[in-house]
Amino acid sequence: MVRNTAPNRTGGGRGTGRKSDVSKFGRLWRSGVLFSDGLLPEGATGPGARPMVRFFVRWVRRPLLPVMRLWRRNIQLRVVVATLLLSLGVVLLLGLVVIGQVRNGLLEAKEQTAQSQASGGFAAAERMADSAGSGPSGGEDSIRGSRGAQNSGTWLTNLVEQLASSGQGVYSVVALGSDTSEAPFLGNSSLTTRGPRAGGDIRPESIPADLRKALDDEPGPHRRYARVYRQDSSREPALIVGKRLNDARGNPFQLYYVFPFTQEEESLSLVKGTLATAGVFVVVLLGAIAWLVVRQVVTPVRMAAGISERLAAGRLQERMKVTGEDDIARLGESFNKMAQNLQLKIQQLEELSRMQRRFVSDVSHELRTPLTTVRMAADVIHEAREDFDPVTARSAELLLGQLDRFESLLADLLEISRFDAGAANLEPSAVDLRDVVHRVVEGSEPLAERKGSRILVKGDEQPVVAEMDGRRIERVLRNLVDNAVEHGEGRDVVVRLATGGGAVAVAVRDYGVGLKEGEAERVFNRFWRADPARARTTGGTGLGLSIALEDARLHGGWLRAWGAPGDGSQFLLVLPCTAGEPLRGSPLRLEPEDSRRKRERARERERQAVAAGTASAPAADGSRNDERAGHSGEERG
Repeated sequence: MVRNTAPNRTGGGRGTGRKSDVSKFGRLWRSGVLFSDGLLPEGATGPGARPMVRFFVRWVRRPLLPVMRLWRRNIQLRVVVATLLLSLGVVLLLGLVVIGQVRNGLLEAKEQTAQSQASGGFAAAERMADSAGSGPSGGEDSIRGSRGAQNSGTWLTNLVEQLASSGQGVYSVVALGSDTSEAPFLGNSSLTTRGPRAGGDIRPESIPADLRKALDDEPGPHRRYARVYRQDSSREPALIVGKRLNDARGNPFQLYYVFPFTQEEESLSLVKGTLATAGVFVVVLLGAIAWLVVRQVVTPVRMAAGISERLAAGRLQERMKVTGEDDIARLGESFNKMAQNLQLKIQQLEELSRMQRRFVSDVSHELRTPLTTVRMAADVIHEAREDFDPVTARSAELLLGQLDRFESLLADLLEISRFDAGAANLEPSAVDLRDVVHRVVEGSEPLAERKGSRILVKGDEQPVVAEMDGRRIERVLRNLVDNAVEHGEGRDVVVRLATGGGAVAVAVRDYGVGLKEGEAERVFNRFWRADPARARTTGGTGLGLSIALEDARLHGGWLRAWGAPGDGSQFLLVLPCTAGEPLRGSPLRLEPEDSRRKRERARERERQAVAAGTASAPAADGSRNDERAGHSGEERG
């Protein structure tokens, strides 16, 4: 179907670039159109926001169009990208598994080491407390005052320093009071064993409260993972192992071993860095391998595609370069054999076509001389037919009629041979198409009167001027109008003129038997007839539409057909106003307006019938017949 595709004079096309979009957006923004009440009656999310959304979608899509086009057209890029993505996924999955295993191994080793070292430290603290408790004391009650507390605090400080001295950089030791009901961090920590003491740079308040409470409830060793604070206020994860003990005076206190994960984090970071480096290397290597492998397969395919395009362009001598004996080589050999056979067959067909065209041209030329002699004799016989008996006189009339048809056939064959040989010449000049149509209508009036039809001309109020070969276009329109009258079943024939968009158009509409599905493309074939049993009353040769199509192409225009069974047919001729200019659209549609309205009304009735549940096949057929009859009466009126 030919649609009215007049050029858009407001758009900038692809070549305008992003700068035109910026200027357009600026004008819309300053004028307030983007956010006016008329556009946004329902807010920014309503249907009125569509212009702005479309603008930004177009803004985002424009730089992505070349990438999308390259992605669709390049199979090598798709395979390489898919390989890289899959490889990246495999490497990430493998890295997560390896890092998880390494982390678990480091944690398990850390727990075992921490448990062993903490157990040894707790045992050493208990031995020191026992040895200090069994040693000589003052024996006097007056000494158990502040001096006893000073000795107990000094002993606890010495214990923490001694235990922490052997774990520099590995662990830290923290001692806290065992009663969590009191504040464990007292300002006079030198006078009580409940004052916090820490060996190393770990701050005592890093010990979690739930761990201290657990030691108050149960003296056995407990473990916790937590983040501890150093003296510089930095945080790091650590494993804390604590136990409740008694000092030299038998007072309970809590002793903690803090094992930071510094070394383990360094080891894990080293493993992560190694895996990341190896993963990037593997992904790049797999991408390069995929590119090389796919290149070996894609290159011959691209070569075959390029050679196929050149073969399609007529360069039949093109062949693929074949190397090796693999599957690709066999494919190339098969392709070359196919191209060679194709070239041979095309050459044979071209030679046969040249022979046929030469034969038709020679026969047509050679028949003109005897036909002229036969025409002279037939004219003499026809003029003397009154002296013959009725049978001979009728034979003379038939002889003259068939000679007229024979001459028309020879003329059409000669014209077709010129088109086939590329010798048809165009002699354009400025012609008003209305004059051509009126001459054609006047010449077809006798046939229309015999058929009982009327030929109506519409759209001839304004000049319809174009550069054309008037003789050829008159021949095209005469053929279209005569065919419409012959197949119009006695109904009106409407010839419609229009101009616009740099083109002129002529539509010839009849309301006869119409065309079946698929016949609109075959109607321009040589000697094709929709109904072979139908007699030719106009003496046609079967080459008229073929010649008309060639004449339209010679002008750089279109000639197309539309038809529906029982609804008639329409032939549309579209020509450029200026010779040599390309057509950008048609001022008339191929499908008639009345047919489109009829189809829309039928669809509306079907929808209403389905909604009401009263649709039936007989009713639909009856309404279609009534509509057809009503339309015919409307056109005649």
